[in-house]
Amino acid sequence: MKKLLMIGALAFAATTVANSAMAAEFYVVRDATTKKCTVVDTKPTTTTTTIVDNGTYKTKTEAESGMKTTKVCTE
Repeated sequence: MKKLLMIGALAFAATTVANSAMAAEFYVVRDATTKKCTVVDTKPTTTTTTIVDNGTYKTKTEAESGMKTTKVCTE
């Protein structure tokens, strides 16, 4: 019985880890020197790039669409 309980707990943990890894976020960022916007999949940690507007999207396609409609990225 304990063995079955352990297997169930491990299966639950593996599923939870897999789901959190799939919940990717994409960011629209602007480089301060080049003034160009790009889509990245990691939150910027440098001071040379900043997240534009809301800038956080669930898919890359949403981020690219958001970048096209953001004023600072289309100037």
